[in-house]
Amino acid sequence: MDDFSKFFRPKKIEDVIGQPHLCSENSAFYKLLRNKNIPHSFFFGPPGTGKTTMAKIIAKELDAPFYLLDATSLKVEQFRKIFTTHKGSLMKPLIFVDEVHRLSKTQQEVLLIPMENNEAIIIGASTENPYFSLTAGIRSRSMLFEFNSLTANDLQKLMQRVQEEIPFTIDNDAISYLTASSSGDSRALLNLLEFAIKVDNHITLKTLKSLRPTMLKDGVSSDDTHYNLASAMIKSIRGSDIDAALYYLARLIDGGENPEFIARRLVILSSEDIGNANPNALNLATSTMLSVSKIGYPESRIILSQCVIYLASSPKSNSAYAAINATQKYIEHEEKLEVPNHLKSPNPKGYLYPHEYGGWVKQSYLTKTLNFYASSGIGFEKTLDEWVKKIKGEIS
Repeated sequence: MDDFSKFFRPKKIEDVIGQPHLCSENSAFYKLLRNKNIPHSFFFGPPGTGKTTMAKIIAKELDAPFYLLDATSLKVEQFRKIFTTHKGSLMKPLIFVDEVHRLSKTQQEVLLIPMENNEAIIIGASTENPYFSLTAGIRSRSMLFEFNSLTANDLQKLMQRVQEEIPFTIDNDAISYLTASSSGDSRALLNLLEFAIKVDNHITLKTLKSLRPTMLKDGVSSDDTHYNLASAMIKSIRGSDIDAALYYLARLIDGGENPEFIARRLVILSSEDIGNANPNALNLATSTMLSVSKIGYPESRIILSQCVIYLASSPKSNSAYAAINATQKYIEHEEKLEVPNHLKSPNPKGYLYPHEYGGWVKQSYLTKTLNFYASSGIGFEKTLDEWVKKIKGEIS
């Protein structure tokens, strides 16, 4: 088959996998499409979830000229040429912009009037939430639709569709790895499946691992094994059980988990569960994350092991985690406090510059007394407590 992925790309909305909030008959998006009233839209979500496919389905449903543009290499003249070509035409073109968050402000401004005048249907796609990178003018003229990562069951349905067209057999452990290692990405599954079939019509775990040694991203199997193992590793480190933490680390490695996925979770733990009880934990975990991004298996297993042992051996405190949670909860439910005049910028009147008073001077930084942070007094946090008391002259 010449183009494997394109052949299995859904041709109608009912065939799209894993997006029931968009594709079910009762969804607003489905009704808009059936009524041929699709607004300017921006699709965001992980790769391989159907964003480009959906744009092509819309173009087919509307019988509209379809233009696929890539924001990374897009020139303003391309927009203008399309608008000129279809000026006065009853048939509006559908312009699909991939990586839409990369559009410059100038490129976005070119779209404003055509969007306002409905000269074309503009659809953008991004793996990031584009509302953080698009201008207010673009946002006010469009709708935002999120695409969810495909589940293991979704990916198995896709595999079965392939099996209906191309007869092959596959072992159960290979199915689990095929879906887990594809990390919710249909394109990744089809790519691995295509070349596995070319190797042998009977697909084994060994074949798949020879083609894709590790998970693409944050791997998750049908029974969430990888997330359960990661959770067990984190809880073992939190409980200072070094051997248990190493066991779950080895299980993750043996399952082909991406070392960067493991390292990211160690970085989070180092701050959430150790924090200032041992500030160096965050430094080591961050260095681990950087190291394994440059060094793959098998050597990265040694780096991960060193980090896990260090974190499990460190004193534990969740004071920083609890403090920011308490602060955010207060901000969410209480009236916002005004910034005191002497703290405002620029050149505030009445502000006392601490360095002119030996490093500290008593003054108010909030309009009311609040207390969010409670030190655990464990490890280096005890030293920090003493520092603050010395700074304020409470102890000598």
